[in-house]
Amino acid sequence: MMFVYPAFLWALAAVTIPILIHLFNFRRYKKVYFTNVKFLKELQHQSKSKSRLREILVLIARCLAIACLVMAFCQPVLFDKNTVITNTGAKAISIYIDNSFSMENVNKQGPLLEIAKSKAKEIIKAFGNGDKFQIITNDFEGKHQRFNSKEDAVNVVDEVKISSATRLYSDVLKRQTEFLNTSNLNDQKVYALSDVQETTFNLAAIQNDTVVKITLVPLKANEVNNIYIDTCWFETPLQQKGFIQKLHANVINYGNTNLEIGSAKLFLNKQQIAISSFSVEANSKKEIQFTFECKKEGINYGSIKIEDFPITFDDELFFAFNSKVNVSVCLVNGKDQSLDNPIATLFKTDSLFKLNSFLEQAIDFSAFKTSDVIILNQLGELSSGLMAELLKFTGNGGSVVFIPSQTANLTSYNQSLSMLQLPNLISADTSHLKVDKIELASKFYAGVFEKVNDRLNLPLVANHYKLAKTNKMDFETILMLQNGDALFGLSKKDNASVYLFSAPLNEKCTNFPKHALFVPTFYQVCFNSLRSVPLSYHASSNIVITIKNDLASIDQPPHIKQVNGLLDIIPESRALNNGVSLYTQHQVNVPGFFEVVRNNQVLLPLAFNYSRKESDLKCMVQEQLKKVIADKGFKNIKLIEDTSSDITGQVQQGAEGKKLWKIFIILTLLFIGIEIALLRFLK
Repeated sequence: MMFVYPAFLWALAAVTIPILIHLFNFRRYKKVYFTNVKFLKELQHQSKSKSRLREILVLIARCLAIACLVMAFCQPVLFDKNTVITNTGAKAISIYIDNSFSMENVNKQGPLLEIAKSKAKEIIKAFGNGDKFQIITNDFEGKHQRFNSKEDAVNVVDEVKISSATRLYSDVLKRQTEFLNTSNLNDQKVYALSDVQETTFNLAAIQNDTVVKITLVPLKANEVNNIYIDTCWFETPLQQKGFIQKLHANVINYGNTNLEIGSAKLFLNKQQIAISSFSVEANSKKEIQFTFECKKEGINYGSIKIEDFPITFDDELFFAFNSKVNVSVCLVNGKDQSLDNPIATLFKTDSLFKLNSFLEQAIDFSAFKTSDVIILNQLGELSSGLMAELLKFTGNGGSVVFIPSQTANLTSYNQSLSMLQLPNLISADTSHLKVDKIELASKFYAGVFEKVNDRLNLPLVANHYKLAKTNKMDFETILMLQNGDALFGLSKKDNASVYLFSAPLNEKCTNFPKHALFVPTFYQVCFNSLRSVPLSYHASSNIVITIKNDLASIDQPPHIKQVNGLLDIIPESRALNNGVSLYTQHQVNVPGFFEVVRNNQVLLPLAFNYSRKESDLKCMVQEQLKKVIADKGFKNIKLIEDTSSDITGQVQQGAEGKKLWKIFIILTLLFIGIEIALLRFLK
């Protein structure tokens, strides 16, 4: 307990006045002698005792009345034992209003955001006109970084709206305390009004600071139910016009109620093309599937939509893909190879591929930057310059295929293969062998074979190199010969796939170029080389989008434009060898369809969705908050438990302590009444 005006305690000396009156204003008795005084002495003794008792009670009542009156003028204040007492005066108050999507949830009083705004006004009402207020939300806008008067603070609260921005509470508190420290006021208070989601309200991660007093105002919704679309993906990495596509999506039920009958609709290019029914149990997810034909060549925009209330921001998932993709193949042929060899013929006849062919003595290394796959077809040797370019290429995720020559310089080959974590070539084996096994467990041939017949006619090999593998080498055999040697395999280096044939692909060594397995093998190499392009991105985040490096347009910066034309930004871009990375820097903050454009040419379709982080509505309860506060020893954090009524009184008590002067006024009047009663009724 402390006193607002402790100087008035000197007035307690006034208690001596009734004491002095009692001592010097006592009643004198005169003795009268009688012949028989036995009964008079008994009466005198009895009257004197009663008079003395009344005077003592009156004295006590007067002293207590004066003492209580003095205490009322001192204005005593009772603080909680954990409250840090600061100097009185103007206060700096920061009020955080959680305006994330989860605050769309409701309870019997209405939407949580509206309740939070109402409680924020009650907090403001509890303070004086001379105090300063900061109102902050998840948006971290410029107007949140200034103090407001009491009246202006109420207006700022009225302007708060639901936002897609999500923040960890530790980040919000850090911003609040840093701002309050810029003021010259010692009495600093922080208030947080939130539904205290478990995913974002990381109370245990904050620092234990005893300078700033923190008050938590948790708001609880009636039900914690939300069903939403999380992610979607295609079964195959390549989507083409005229082909049947299978699109998968996850439906998640964050709630305690099972959904027996639900439906999801698939829209593509503004038309509904499929529907999928589903049921999902409480606190679980369900995978749904759509099957449709891609009828449009080029850029396609789609969405999956469900209906759920009251949380609606996550009921639609936007996605985008390009059904016209060219795989850029760079073919480097050996000196003795014709430009019309089987590999070149394969890629020339298919419009899906863009082929660049070179002889080993005249390689244009600049073509590597725009290529997805590099095929080294029976080169005599691998030069150090070529190897340096291949290391750059694989470092950026490109795929390389090594096909050795019959007259290969094994020393140069093995030096290069070791750098790329591939087995070395030992010696030629001229045994006539047959491919004995296709490693179907590998993902390489995924979707190629429906089933493999034991009588399947597999390629023959008349000449191949034996491979020397080490224990540390992660080499996966895909085609195995009868003697256990590998004909074809791959190794992963960083994000790149590096493939190795053990036999030269010519008529003298193998019939593989004429076999039915030849086409799907090289097609799979190319398809697997395609960089995985996400179907969608998160809005209000700093994502990285990679596009191919177009050297002809290097002076023209790429734009990210919204399809409806409402948003057009120039992202930060960084050129890295065969790619350009675009950084959105939180500039795309709305969901929908976008496109990367340069020189009025659309390079890449984009789709943005709100982050599903707010979709998990599991919130911390009062007991969890109390446990965290107790376990972490937070002495400066207080919890307002009852939010169903006006919290102004609770805020005042927490901020200014419990004022006791009214109680002492009542006690003063009570003791004066007791004194009057004693004088009047106790004779």
